[in-house]
Amino acid sequence: MKGRVEVHRLACPALAGNALGDPDERTCVVYLPPGYDRGGDRFPLVVLLHAFLGSAEGWLNVSPFAPTVPERLDLLIADEGLPACIGVFPDGWNALGGSQWTNSPATGRYRDAVVQDVLAWVEAAFRTVRRREARAVLGRSSGGHATWELVRHHPEVFGHIASHSGDAYFEYCYLGDFPRVAGALLRAGGVVPWWQPFCVRARQTKMAGDDHAVINALAMAAAYSPKAGEPLGLELPFEPETGELRPRVWARWLAEDPVRFVAADVRPFAALETVFIDCGSRDEFGLRWGARMLARTLAQAGAPVTHEEYDDGHMGTSYRFDRSLRLLLPRLARS
Repeated sequence: MKGRVEVHRLACPALAGNALGDPDERTCVVYLPPGYDRGGDRFPLVVLLHAFLGSAEGWLNVSPFAPTVPERLDLLIADEGLPACIGVFPDGWNALGGSQWTNSPATGRYRDAVVQDVLAWVEAAFRTVRRREARAVLGRSSGGHATWELVRHHPEVFGHIASHSGDAYFEYCYLGDFPRVAGALLRAGGVVPWWQPFCVRARQTKMAGDDHAVINALAMAAAYSPKAGEPLGLELPFEPETGELRPRVWARWLAEDPVRFVAADVRPFAALETVFIDCGSRDEFGLRWGARMLARTLAQAGAPVTHEEYDDGHMGTSYRFDRSLRLLLPRLARS
């Protein structure tokens, strides 16, 4: 690597006192490009958000024969000659496996942690170009969903986004799991009776059977339908005894679906400098369809959208960041 990676710990006041008791001091991985230590140039900023069950440290996990995403970023800059940037990889892990990078009373204010805590620290500690047009946010899966949420709530912060296999069109990506989740919770006797042995099982051995579907549904409910006084502070989108959908709760989930909220107010997204959307044609969660819907909505609004499909599934697709970064890096403002 010709640039370098630094691993920092930083305080995130936005996460202080969160309901799950997760730490408010977090790891943050930072990539600095070749030549950063020479001269006083400022660099645009690329924020990368990990998927569900991911963490900041996970970006550094080595896979056989393949570079990590920070290494991919370095290769693009150092070997291909793309314009340099600073990369920051914050941490959105929580006790349920992921926060969706949302603000929720059930989990904590993770969106605020990115915008208020991480960005403020990065821009104070490193020489960034402090303009919307010089900032991009990229994410995969849950992190891809978060790119839409960040622009929805903070259109003044980011001028470029890339959503890789982002959660969208919730009827396809979540609804199909609900019967399995309801069955697992029914067998266990409820949310907490399932949750407690799951924590032991996952720590002592590994996740098993329907565990991923259940923990995913609980994490999404904590993000999309928090409710004080309920087990784990969340409200399920279906009746635990019958599996019947709860229309009022399901409507809360749908309000967080990018397909819906982008169409409801496309203006902040049409104003972006760059929009990149992709998904594998064999995505196991049906996410290609939400990606197609978003791309059509944005194209009709005149947004600068690039939409791609490729022959792969949902997992092991970090190589697709090469494609979005090749598109984004030359478009980032440098002063």
